Amino acid sequence: MAPNDFSRGEFLALSGLLAADAAASRVAPRPAKEAADAGVVTRAAPSGPSREDLRRGCRAALAPGPSGNDGAELIRIGEWVQRQGLSADVYGNGELVQSFERRVAGLLGFEDGCFMPTGTMGQLIVLRMYADAGGKRTVGLHPSSHHVLHEDDSYAVLHGLRAVQLSPWVRPVLASDVREAREPLDVVSVELPVRWLGGQLQSWEQLEELKRTCRERGVKLHMDGARLWESQPFYGRSYADICRGFDSVYVSFYKMVGAMGGAMVVGGRDFISTARLWRHRHGGNIFQMMPYVASAAMRLDDALARIPGYVQRAKPLTEALAADSRLTVLPRPVQTNMFRVFLRGDPAALSRQRDRIAREQGVWVANGFGQTRVPGIVETELQVGEGLAGISDADAARAFLRLLEPA
Repeated sequence: MAPNDFSRGEFLALSGLLAADAAASRVAPRPAKEAADAGVVTRAAPSGPSREDLRRGCRAALAPGPSGNDGAELIRIGEWVQRQGLSADVYGNGELVQSFERRVAGLLGFEDGCFMPTGTMGQLIVLRMYADAGGKRTVGLHPSSHHVLHEDDSYAVLHGLRAVQLSPWVRPVLASDVREAREPLDVVSVELPVRWLGGQLQSWEQLEELKRTCRERGVKLHMDGARLWESQPFYGRSYADICRGFDSVYVSFYKMVGAMGGAMVVGGRDFISTARLWRHRHGGNIFQMMPYVASAAMRLDDALARIPGYVQRAKPLTEALAADSRLTVLPRPVQTNMFRVFLRGDPAALSRQRDRIAREQGVWVANGFGQTRVPGIVETELQVGEGLAGISDADAARAFLRLLEPA
């Protein structure tokens, strides 16, 4: 049965299987529309201080979240722009925006780049362009792809595209999946790393074979690189080397980089020229892009310099957590700075315990807990980042393990 025969929630519930512990061979994320990019969320009713206020009051966090600077970022942007002597753009035409587009494109090994207000917009444009050129209107996807789970079927509703599920949930897309696809494909969109698998990646040999197979079959290969920045330490190669063989790449500037928002699509010069036209058609030509671009431009170098340390630190932290037999870490060994933890419990009760830990220890141990298909087993997404500065791995692990204490 084709994925399009299901609603998004049903498809996730039926096919979203993740590895868990010996008591539960396979589990899946909660089939909820609220499972958004910032991480799984709980349905528990709030009490006392808001979730955001409680998190902001913590000295450390094991999960990603907004900075909550209440305007400080806007002030910092303005001061940075003035120090650089930059002027505002007009619909993206200006030195700040255009130089940043060239900078990121060069970093990733492409001729040109186009800044996009959102990654959803940028990737829809890419898929539409490949479908128009190929004529089959088919997109090969992993079942956990952002296009499938988090965009309200926009690829189908807005652009008449058809998703072709390529691989099982439990591993990344491989070359064999493209060779054995049940329909001819215009484009394959590959997420590096796979967020819903705890940041798993293909091996370098598997990635190169995937590139080669798409090229030989005349299938365009696009990278959903929302978290590409965190993948570089695993491969130990430059971003340009990792991206070489892809026809286009999308990267995010708010995930890990910490900018206010925005994304970029990079590719060949003619391809990007057409992408700009489609950005206009999508209503994405913001009159002044400067605040978003400046926020990304002033943060990017520092963020990229910090990421290898985050990835390195994730290794002892995940091992410290996995040492407790009540927890299961996915993947193990960890491949980026993000991972998933499975444990027994009730999402609402665990959320109350999380809030208690935040109040008593000042450590935010999780954003939320998603019920899996295995009764009594829940999952949460963790990420090593700036939020763990100033706290040891041992203290972070101890704080997380308090989730398992009696209420």
